[in-house]
Amino acid sequence: MDEAAAGRGLTRRELVAGGLALTAAFATGLAPAFAQSNASKWFNGTTEDNGVVFRATKFQVIKPQWKRQIVQYYSTEPQGTVVIDTRHHFLYVIFENNTALRYGVGVGKEGFKWYGTAQVDRKAIWPTWTPPPEMLQRRPDLPRFMEGGADNPLGPRALYLYRNGADLGYRVHGTTEPWSIGSDVSSGCIRMFNEDVIDLYQRVPIGTKVLVLPHIAEKAT
Repeated sequence: MDEAAAGRGLTRRELVAGGLALTAAFATGLAPAFAQSNASKWFNGTTEDNGVVFRATKFQVIKPQWKRQIVQYYSTEPQGTVVIDTRHHFLYVIFENNTALRYGVGVGKEGFKWYGTAQVDRKAIWPTWTPPPEMLQRRPDLPRFMEGGADNPLGPRALYLYRNGADLGYRVHGTTEPWSIGSDVSSGCIRMFNEDVIDLYQRVPIGTKVLVLPHIAEKAT
C-alpha cells in the first residue's frame, strides 16, 4: 500500500477495487475522467439495490435535457419499442398518444458507433463483465472477468442486444461515470444513469424491439 493511500485510510481491498474500476474505465474510453478532482460532485450519498450499495447520482448537477422525462414523439413504431438517437444522445421508450419516455445516454465514440435493429433477448441485474476478444486485443491488460457490483462498468442493470438469435455484443447498461451521459464515450454500448437503467429494466421485457439510429430529431420534441 502506498503512503498516499495509507494517509486516506484506504484498505488493500479498496485499492484493488479502485484499480479494477480504473482499468474498466480505460476499456470504456473514459480514463481521463477518473483524474477529475471534482468527480465527487456528481454523487449524492449512497443507495442500495438488490443488496449492493452504490453511489447515487446527484441529479441537481445534471443538465435538464439528460434527465428522464415525458416528451412528444411521433412514430409508427408500436408502443414499447426502444429507439436510440445516437447523434443527440437520447433513448426513447414509445408510449401511446404520440408520447415517449426519454432518457439521456452516452453512446459510442467515433469508429465504434453502430446503427440498425435489434431486440432485447437477455437482461441481467448487477451483471458481470467479460471484455470481448477484440477489446482484449486492443487492451491486453484488462481483466478477463469482473464480478457484478458497484465498481463494475456495466452498473446495476444490462440489457443485451441480439439480432436473429445472435448476440451483437452491444448492451444498454449503467455507468460508474454519470458525467459521461450526453457524450460519445463508449466502445459502442449505450450507457445510462444507474437510476435510469434500473427504471428502464422494469419497462422493457425480453423480446423488445430496439432501433439504433443516427438521429430522429424530426420525430421528437
